[in-house]
Amino acid sequence: QVQLVESGGGLVQAGDSLRLSCATSGRTFSSYTIGWFRQAPGKEREFVATVSRNTGTTYYADSVKGRFTVSRDNAKNTVYLQMNSLKPEDTALYYCAASSSLFASYGSSRTSLYPYWGQGTQVTVSS
Repeated sequence: QVQLVESGGGLVQAGDSLRLSCATSGRTFSSYTIGWFRQAPGKEREFVATVSRNTGTTYYADSVKGRFTVSRDNAKNTVYLQMNSLKPEDTALYYCAASSSLFASYGSSRTSLYPYWGQGTQVTVSS
């Protein structure tokens, strides 16, 4: 079992930056792939980025590639999502999630592979 807590969301203007954090509990943090997902009102939850267990390989949705960077600090049991050049369409509730699935570690975007989820942090980007 792993627990996740997101923080760092807020209200910003288009072009600004934010850094989200995902703090986790448990002594096996390095064995989990951590993914970031987001859900806008009236839309399905969508994949944003992942950082894989063990190797730390990163994967991104095309919509955020080049603007967002995901990283992990295994010593602090924390994963970060650095978001630059934010756009109004990035407005959503952002979740981090943990998976021990091999498919998740290779960048699969399927939410069903992630059994552990945080409560979410709101990001609002004004134009």
